[in-house]
Amino acid sequence: MTKLIIEGGRPLRGSFTASGNKNAALPMLAASLLTSEPVTLHNVPAIRDVQVMMNLLEAYGVAIERAGSSVTLTAASLSSRIPDPELFSKVRASILVAGPLAARTGKAELHPPGGDVIGRRRIDTHIEGLARLGYRFSRDTKIRFSRKGPARGTSMLLDEASVTATENILMAATLAEGETVIYNAACEPHVQNLGELLIAMGAEISGLGTNRITVRGVRELHGAELAIGPDYVEVGSYMAAAFATGGRVRFKDLARRPELDVIGKACTKLGATWKKTGQDLVVDGTRPREIVDDVGQAIPKLDDGIWPSFPSDLMSVAIVLATQCRGSMLFHEKLFESRMVFVDRLIEMGARIVQCDPHRVLVQGPCQLQGIAMSSPDIRAGIALLIAALCAEGTSVIHSAEVIDRGYERIDQQLAMLGAAIHREG
Repeated sequence: MTKLIIEGGRPLRGSFTASGNKNAALPMLAASLLTSEPVTLHNVPAIRDVQVMMNLLEAYGVAIERAGSSVTLTAASLSSRIPDPELFSKVRASILVAGPLAARTGKAELHPPGGDVIGRRRIDTHIEGLARLGYRFSRDTKIRFSRKGPARGTSMLLDEASVTATENILMAATLAEGETVIYNAACEPHVQNLGELLIAMGAEISGLGTNRITVRGVRELHGAELAIGPDYVEVGSYMAAAFATGGRVRFKDLARRPELDVIGKACTKLGATWKKTGQDLVVDGTRPREIVDDVGQAIPKLDDGIWPSFPSDLMSVAIVLATQCRGSMLFHEKLFESRMVFVDRLIEMGARIVQCDPHRVLVQGPCQLQGIAMSSPDIRAGIALLIAALCAEGTSVIHSAEVIDRGYERIDQQLAMLGAAIHREG
């Protein structure tokens, strides 16, 4: 295991270029299973979860070539062997091989997915959606999907707007006969990026970016080449770090990214705003930040939800940022019941936080945090604790730093280039 050692109190300054979106890269890598021709992806982030997904695809027989941030995947011949269950246990997105494998070969066998423990993460929507296309499901120690005859398009209403279920069903529907209409579909930017890749591969899809997606099945898909969009969760995390430390950071080539408007609305509530300078966004945390009360001087609330609501993956860093802003704010995590477990560490660092229940915390700031030793329980809690350490007084140690590496590329090197006093051991 590795650990990060941080000497807090240094404002971040400099320029930052975003990596490719982790949550787009994983399903787009899985989409290579849909064709025997090469699929080339650019701006692929060099993070642990991506490497695990590529290892998993290689175990299924996909040939992979990497050149810098570009990856070419060729699934010309697929193995009939089921990969090691440890690969599936390392990443939640391993479930995303089910849809394309079943569509391409008529069956899919895999082990149960793993990933961060942030609450119950059901796969029922995947099962029900694929069943509507004609796939039978069975489970013992493995998960199995199979069909007799061709998959057929249909209309379906998802019982939740699950991102990964939408992606699995979307990939499977591209090779089903007839038309598939998915109601209550997820419409996050990474779902749209996957859809753009599938269209480049020859799929016929309309409605991306809405909760009603229509897919007209085709006989086969071909190879394609596409760039993965910037990771707005990574960008939001570094923005929170810049604001919280009182720094000033220029974010390159992001001025025209509409997905950042969602983050901007939340930052405005916290009294943290940025400006557009040419093609860039400039975050200036040197000015005091005051939380904006709701009408009638009511304590404001920030809650998350499905897109285009504030993303759950940024709830943890928003809570840390609030500890460095003047005023009070209630945070309501609606999607995952264990997302808030990390706030105990913030309280130990000196944050004024009242945990109302597993889903809600009340934060009053600003407060001077103190460095402590702690562990990273999951990716998003890990980056939040790291941001807290950056603005704390004294030295902090974050154990299990490899958890943060699953979602953030070269996190210690990137922060060091922005002026943070941080180094890695182990």
